[in-house]
Amino acid sequence: MNFNPKKKTSNIILLISAFVIVSLILWNTNSFFKNFKEEERLKMEIWATAQLELIQSSVDQELGNLTLKVMGNNTSTPMILVNEEGSIKTHNIAEEKATDSVYIQKKIRQFESENEPIHIIQEGELLETLYYGNSEVLNKLKYYPLALLLIIFLFGAVIFFFFKTNKASEQNKLWAGMAKETAHQIGTPLTSLLGWNELLKSENINTDITKEIAKDIKRLETITDRFSKIGSIPDLEVHDIVSETEKAYEYLKRRSSKLIHFSFTSSIDELPVLLNPPLFNWSIENLVKNGIDAMKGRGNITIEIEKKGQFVNILVSDTGHGIPKSDFQTIFSPGVTSKKRGWGLGLSLVKRIVEEYHKGKIKVLSSSKEGTIMQISLKANV
Repeated sequence: MNFNPKKKTSNIILLISAFVIVSLILWNTNSFFKNFKEEERLKMEIWATAQLELIQSSVDQELGNLTLKVMGNNTSTPMILVNEEGSIKTHNIAEEKATDSVYIQKKIRQFESENEPIHIIQEGELLETLYYGNSEVLNKLKYYPLALLLIIFLFGAVIFFFFKTNKASEQNKLWAGMAKETAHQIGTPLTSLLGWNELLKSENINTDITKEIAKDIKRLETITDRFSKIGSIPDLEVHDIVSETEKAYEYLKRRSSKLIHFSFTSSIDELPVLLNPPLFNWSIENLVKNGIDAMKGRGNITIEIEKKGQFVNILVSDTGHGIPKSDFQTIFSPGVTSKKRGWGLGLSLVKRIVEEYHKGKIKVLSSSKEGTIMQISLKANV
């Protein structure tokens, strides 16, 4: 079933809006990077012009203050100047590295890939070639979008987990409230039914009828007890897992269609486990009923118990149509169901009963077109 389609639409709109905002921020950052790079280029071209003026000047000619200032002010951009004879001069590169020819050649290739070299030409003759890299500020700015994306991702993750936790908490409170209210509402007519059944007994009605009514009343009492425990921490006591599972099995076998073939096997005779029998039996019943629905009311249901080390596994198998592997985890989420008129709470309740209340594990052990095997694992009390 689908919950609140309007909310889903608003979430999609919110996601698209966030994507647009992030895209605009990245586009703006990229534009800023390009502009800054152009400014660096212009600065290098001015420096190359000052270098040409230095080359053209005679030894006794006094250079203007502007030329000296331009050449002296560049203290951040690493540069390598190569003249027509192959002589190399470096600027803003560590002295110990400047004498390493291998390092310098590597840097020239790097600078050439980062920025187009500037050729210093006089009257059509190439005098020198200026190779320059990105300044420290430009290199830091290059990683700014990645840092921004990381911050946005972390912020989004915090918001997502906050709303997810908040939503789960609200759903848990809602379901717990509904369960307790259901138990309360069933309690009133149940008391009345007990009275009516006693009255029928006194009227010498066929005892088989009153016995069956008593069984159904007992069943309603069990259901009421189950619902009343949802949202509360149930009491766990040591019980034999084999006999408790067999009780649930026998009840379902008697109450199910003759078209369903039931079988029960156990590799152990008995094993003590901390259990809340009404809730544990509810889990088994939900798994069996899901299997019957998957088989469309015709097929085989098998319950098997096996001990594995300190744990006991309860396997519930059916011969239904199977579950896609991609849905192995989502089927335990509230509201997820393949039934047209289902609420998608059955497996969610089973997961809660097994994992939260009994500290066990439940999973889809295997599934194919031949059927599905669900596995409940509980720790033995030995």
